[in-house]
Amino acid sequence: MILAIVFTLAAAPEVTKVEPPGWWPGHSLTPVRLLVRGHNLAGARVVGAPGLRTSDVRVNGAGTYLFADVTVAPTAAAGKRTLKVITPGGTAEAPFDLRAPLPRDGRFQGFSAEDVIYEIMPDRFADGDLGNDDPPRSKGLFDRAKKRYYHGGDLKGIIDRLPYLKDLGITAIWLTPVYDNNDRLNEKERPEGEAITDYHGYGAVDFYAVDEHLGDLATLRELVDAAHRAGIKVIQDQVANHTGPYHPWVGDPPTPTWFHGSAERHLDETWQTWTIADPHAPPELRASTLDGWFVNILPDLNQDDAEVARYLIQNALWWVGMSGLDGIRQDTLPYVPRRFWREWSAALHREYPRLRIVGEMWDGDPALVSFFQGGARRFDGIDSGIDTLFDFPLFYPVRRAFAEGKPLKEVVTMLGHDHLYRDARDLLTFAGNHDTPRFMNEPGASVDGLRLAFTFLLTARGLPMIYAGDEIGMPGGGDPDNRRDFPGGWPGDPRDAFTEAGRTPAEQAVFDRVRTITRLRAELPALRRGSHVSLAVGDQAYAYARVGGGDHVVVVINNGATPVDLEMPAGPAGLVDGSILEDRLHAAAPTRVSAGRLRVTLPPRTAAVYTGTASKAILDSRRRAKNARTSSAPSMPMTALAALSRSVRCSRSTSAAGKPSRTW
Repeated sequence: MILAIVFTLAAAPEVTKVEPPGWWPGHSLTPVRLLVRGHNLAGARVVGAPGLRTSDVRVNGAGTYLFADVTVAPTAAAGKRTLKVITPGGTAEAPFDLRAPLPRDGRFQGFSAEDVIYEIMPDRFADGDLGNDDPPRSKGLFDRAKKRYYHGGDLKGIIDRLPYLKDLGITAIWLTPVYDNNDRLNEKERPEGEAITDYHGYGAVDFYAVDEHLGDLATLRELVDAAHRAGIKVIQDQVANHTGPYHPWVGDPPTPTWFHGSAERHLDETWQTWTIADPHAPPELRASTLDGWFVNILPDLNQDDAEVARYLIQNALWWVGMSGLDGIRQDTLPYVPRRFWREWSAALHREYPRLRIVGEMWDGDPALVSFFQGGARRFDGIDSGIDTLFDFPLFYPVRRAFAEGKPLKEVVTMLGHDHLYRDARDLLTFAGNHDTPRFMNEPGASVDGLRLAFTFLLTARGLPMIYAGDEIGMPGGGDPDNRRDFPGGWPGDPRDAFTEAGRTPAEQAVFDRVRTITRLRAELPALRRGSHVSLAVGDQAYAYARVGGGDHVVVVINNGATPVDLEMPAGPAGLVDGSILEDRLHAAAPTRVSAGRLRVTLPPRTAAVYTGTASKAILDSRRRAKNARTSSAPSMPMTALAALSRSVRCSRSTSAAGKPSRTW
């Protein structure tokens, strides 16, 4: 027995994984905290390498994890290094790379209301590399006939479709997680009584690797670089709240407090996010929300463990630094302590000042959602630093109005709560995402309704997001039906909806509307950065202006089943008498501002986007006339003024029917 103990104590150390696998000289986070996984690490010390100094080495009780600070000399040259892990039983090598930082130009750009975001679940978008459909190390998880198996979409498929996204008017893509997921069936989640795969990416077993079904880190870098060349930013979905149920940590945590509880004994998540924003709620009420395991299965990380917090902060920085990402979408935001988000976001913004973070706070109450936007300290004294949020409060009335035919006035009422936010202009607005049934699945949904929804989302305040497939009105109910493969993304598909020839007339009608307005957004700065001003509100009609950032724009939406006549004040829109407005969607006749009022008529379920280009001509002519009268130079001849006046008054436009008509 004694000999066995001595033999065990003297066993040679073994290193199986080093996280992070490398770092950068001159990085704002220093020293980097290494997590080494292996065996027989008890009593270890770590010896550095050229340009690397080690300190504060700690080993867990099982001898399976080692922590060490590694200080990188600011002038250290890039290249591979080897750290020595030395125990009484021998020496093991821990590889560690020093990397040259990526050039900053054109990377780490952030995102804003200047953009249009497109959400992609890579496995369901396009298959660009058939060789990774059924990889050798995780065979048997690929089957397009099964809704919860891998279908073969990958990063190469997204690269191949960047021209499609560029043509659609997309300027940023959000990828659901690319983390390495389980290599076998997930027997813990059996929603239909059968084991499933973690094709969606939210069941991470390795936070420092790309899932082999999607590609590898080099392919991710290729995608980011290709997107940037196309003028498209990239946002990565990250998960700091939990791991997948099969992560090695679950059976062997690096510290005793790595998770809240254990697989055998833990709190169940109760989704009581209101307790986090409630100044009267005691810690006991918040416990299940902050410490509970999602669906009673997903292991909840304990960010109050200093080693966990440091690991997650470094991991976020590593992904950005390795790939050149522009932003992060943070999953399950409210289920993590806000004090952690403060430190996490500060570290990211310190290294990448332009990087932007959007958090998922899923609730329809703007008073609750706004609490989680950073930029101000709340009752707890914490500013989370989270730049912006998804506008779930607006999502619900948008779906009710444009899909179900409920009052459009509910949308306007929700906009009236914008004062609750530190800044509502950058909230991400959307008609659906990978967790919600498709818009076209709603009772009463139609192509006309979806076209109106996109018209509103792409012209109203906020940063619009499109879920892949919604731009062609794809159907789909709840998860996973809402994650159907994009038609044409796979060789042999019966049709290719990435092309006009492969779309149905209904799909093309939605696509054309989206592309038309994304191009208007690119053309008209007011649609991206102008103030949102309500002009007229009816039960099923809404008129608003985007004021500033260039020529002012007036948007009028008739969500009703009958024509509507609207009269509204022109002053709040920045329009003067004589201004002529033309509908860029060609659904309504041109109109003119008279006596400070604007009058429009819209057919049923129709929208108009009015621009006042003629208004500028009128103002310029008046300015020239005034200057001519007051200057010492000879005045413009009256015949010229009369001719100019006639040319403005008699401007012509084309009606929806294609027939020329006088403006007034």
